[in-house]
Amino acid sequence: MISGGAGKRSGGGPAKCKRCREPAKVEVARANAAFCADCFLHYVRNQVTKAIDEHSMFDKTDRLLVCVSGGKDSLALWDILMDMGYDTTGFYIALWTGEDYCSESRDKCEAFAEKRGGKLIVHDLKEDEGFTIEQIAREGRRTPCSVCGLTKRYLTNLAASQGGYDVLVTGHNLDDEAATLMGNTLHWQTEYIARQMPALPSTHAKLVKKVKPLYRVSERETAAYSIIRGIDYIVEECPLVAGNTQIRYKDALNSLERLSPGTKQQFFFGYLDKAAPLFAASDPVVLRECNECGQPTPGEVCAYCRAKKQLRAKTRPAVEIEEVAP
Repeated sequence: MISGGAGKRSGGGPAKCKRCREPAKVEVARANAAFCADCFLHYVRNQVTKAIDEHSMFDKTDRLLVCVSGGKDSLALWDILMDMGYDTTGFYIALWTGEDYCSESRDKCEAFAEKRGGKLIVHDLKEDEGFTIEQIAREGRRTPCSVCGLTKRYLTNLAASQGGYDVLVTGHNLDDEAATLMGNTLHWQTEYIARQMPALPSTHAKLVKKVKPLYRVSERETAAYSIIRGIDYIVEECPLVAGNTQIRYKDALNSLERLSPGTKQQFFFGYLDKAAPLFAASDPVVLRECNECGQPTPGEVCAYCRAKKQLRAKTRPAVEIEEVAP
């Protein structure tokens, strides 16, 4: 089988597809089911459709900006949305977390867009912003993952807002959401917990609606989908991800999932059903425009502008003082 578990039932016979009863190729342990290749693709697309419909994410009249990284999740999502007939444009940021990694991830996105006939916008952090995530990591002022996340959130919203897109779409899957919720809950970061929803509406004229249509699909399932569809994606992890607490939370949840399939789903879906309404009752954050860039922020200067200012101060060359004879 492509994903998880053995290829035989406990009774000894070959596993059958839950939907068509043909020989199964992919096991979905959390659903106590197995599928043939075609029915598995139907299963994944059905999960995405449920996510879109249940949270009124978008419709066929909306222009979607899909954030792609060259990985399995974002490319699989873009593939699904194009097959469904949505108006999509891919958006890739060359973050320069490593030259080889950046080149390969960009190549994967460009090759996919060319193969599928999709439009891809590329934003190069080094050329367009004047710095790289790798440079920030070397300077050590902030952790690379925190600055990377801040940069991506800022630039993707900026691109969607300036490009006139109706919805910003990201490839966060069930594993991502469960791990994020675990971290936020362990630290009781209630503001972040309140905003961890599959669809975040626009609360400012320059803040584009943001959605996560893959939240019902696991990481293994997007990998299996990509393999079946022949999507060529980058397999390696970001070279700067070592030590990221998100990875530790994923490992912990994976251990629980192996012992009790469906743990991640129960944890995150349970939050959406029972706890999210309680956290949403808190006072919303009031946004204004950043004094420096004009983008939405709760303070006078946005976090992105502050981070860039700190970086410039750290890397500014020393001024040479020329001694003049009296």
